[in-house]
Amino acid sequence: MAETNQAEFAPRIWQVGALCRAVADALDARFNPLAVRGEISGFSRATSGHCYFSIKDETGQIRCAMFRRAASLLDFSPRDGEMVELRGRLGVYEPRGDLQLIVESMSRAGAGALFEQFLKIKAKLEAQGLFDPARKRPLPVMPRGIGVVTSRGAAALHDVVTTLQRCVPHIPVLLAPASVQGSNAPQELAAALSSLYLLTQDGRDRRPVASRETATHSAPAGPVIDVILLVRGGGSMEDLWAFNDEQLVRTLALSPVPVVCGVGHETDFTLADFVADVRAPTPTAAAELVAQPREAWLGALDAFARRLQDAAYRRLDQHNQQLDLTASRLGRPSARVGQQRLRLAATAQRLQFLSEQLLRQRRQSVQQMQALLPQAVQRGLSRSAERLQRAELQLGLLDPSLVLQRGYAWLTNTQGETITGVGQTRVGQALRATLADGELDLTVTALS
Repeated sequence: MAETNQAEFAPRIWQVGALCRAVADALDARFNPLAVRGEISGFSRATSGHCYFSIKDETGQIRCAMFRRAASLLDFSPRDGEMVELRGRLGVYEPRGDLQLIVESMSRAGAGALFEQFLKIKAKLEAQGLFDPARKRPLPVMPRGIGVVTSRGAAALHDVVTTLQRCVPHIPVLLAPASVQGSNAPQELAAALSSLYLLTQDGRDRRPVASRETATHSAPAGPVIDVILLVRGGGSMEDLWAFNDEQLVRTLALSPVPVVCGVGHETDFTLADFVADVRAPTPTAAAELVAQPREAWLGALDAFARRLQDAAYRRLDQHNQQLDLTASRLGRPSARVGQQRLRLAATAQRLQFLSEQLLRQRRQSVQQMQALLPQAVQRGLSRSAERLQRAELQLGLLDPSLVLQRGYAWLTNTQGETITGVGQTRVGQALRATLADGELDLTVTALS
């Protein structure tokens, strides 16, 4: 009885790999996904681009691995001793049985709450389809007017205006000023965008906004805006937070014309970047995307003019050549008539010759058929006679009397029905046997 109790309470014997996987599953179900804050220790970046380090505090540390895809999204260079917030999944590295954190994102400590809010708003808007790639529109090749939304004193405005004046001085540019940082920035940016929407082709019938200011011209009515640039220089996540405002993102989604977002540096991402039709790494790059240089268009026009002129000359040369050829073929009408008469006479002569030749051939064919017809008839009669003889022979072989001559008899009952087996007879039944030289009347006396 004691041995039975010991067997019931004996621990399960695990395979090592199975135990590691079970622990990993338990960690995944209990903790993941998770965020952790601590100090970087032993940071290293492999040649493959993967990063390996530990995160620690006063009471413990955890090994971490950040693979190349996630590491490529870092906007700073991690250093030992730096306080960071990590987001990822806790698991077990089975070959060594080590507990490790697979890091999916890293930010400096302090921006964690903002980043969490950023992800929450992004997931909400993405689920509503505001970031759907199908909504993205191509930029106009030659816009009639360019709208710019940024701060009036920002360096980004200077970079954009300088680029546009250098590349496309003939295209009017309209500035809708707004704060790009601070608590009032989202509302001002949304209002500036709405004021530019009134100057698009879809909004020309609306009343223009009186506070609009131009950067390169002073036309009161304003140009027709075909593209809008939303720009700002670089900064921290807190500095760029106005461009993550949910209402601003929804205002951008309502734009009747394509929007280019050039906010921050190349490594900075905001929700405005996701909803915009095109994301530019810098404000200058945003301006270059909509500023096809005038020299390029003038060069293209010159090239088209040369091609058009060359095509016109080639077409004239072809028509002149065709005219000369037609004239040479036409010649004098009398000569043309004489040529046609000669051709008609030659055709008539050929027709007469062919008719006579065909008639001779038909006559020869008839004569040959007349000569061959008696022979063909005689051969047909001979073959028919031979077939008749063979049929008579075969018919004679089928004569029943020949079989009777070999000693067989043909039995029938009184009704003339043929008897082929014993089962068709009974004792006392009258039968008739036909032999080769006569018939016999029989009576069945026994069946065996």
